Amino acid sequence: MSGARVVSLVPSLTEAVALSAPGLLAGATDWCTHPAELDVVRVGGTKNPEVDRIVALAPDLVIANEEENREPDLAALRAAGVEVLVTKVRTLPQAFHELARVLTACGAPARPRWLDEAEAAWEALPAPPDRRTAVVPIWRRPWMVLGRDTFAGDLLSRLGVDHPYAAHPERYPRIPLDALRAADPDLVVLPDEPYRFTADDGPEAFPGLPCALVSGRHLTWYGPSLAEAPTVLGRALRAARRRPDPARCAPRR
Repeated sequence: MSGARVVSLVPSLTEAVALSAPGLLAGATDWCTHPAELDVVRVGGTKNPEVDRIVALAPDLVIANEEENREPDLAALRAAGVEVLVTKVRTLPQAFHELARVLTACGAPARPRWLDEAEAAWEALPAPPDRRTAVVPIWRRPWMVLGRDTFAGDLLSRLGVDHPYAAHPERYPRIPLDALRAADPDLVVLPDEPYRFTADDGPEAFPGLPCALVSGRHLTWYGPSLAEAPTVLGRALRAARRRPDPARCAPRR
């Protein structure tokens, strides 16, 4: 599909298309924050896109994700005659495969350099000298954490960090705070999305445990941020281990 007119419903895919094939994007969600200078029609949220507005843009292709977007919205777009490409990303290899598939479907002129750099960065990652366990909340009130088959969990595993709910039946289980503390992890990993954990909001729930505040874009996005993710995430995780005061959180890098 050469020179397709594209609407993206996934922030990481929006960034990937915008940087790889400028000019193809006609619309994106309100949550598509990268690149910062992106100037396209906004079509609502990832969970509540404005279907009528998307259809009015007459896109050749809408790109979506099976986890990020709701099937009823995608079905409504198909019923309106819009082609929808749905990605599935639960591991790093899947991310690279789906990124290449999306860019080809959008009519990107060539494989972008950032994709090669991202693959090289992860391939060059040395084997972790040891492994640690971490509770990884993604929400509070109620507390929700990484469970089975998650992209973020796969990235952390490659960086030497395992989490105690990797075999849980649910992908994002609700776990009481007392149970999270009782899991006795080596550290707590607190991303800034989807819930925006900060030094003042999150670490206080885990007294005595080192915490790593990490960039959600580097932990959960599959796009150009993957090229620097091993370095950015690795630095934050190492800082959490060497902090002199384990009751405070390592700063985001």
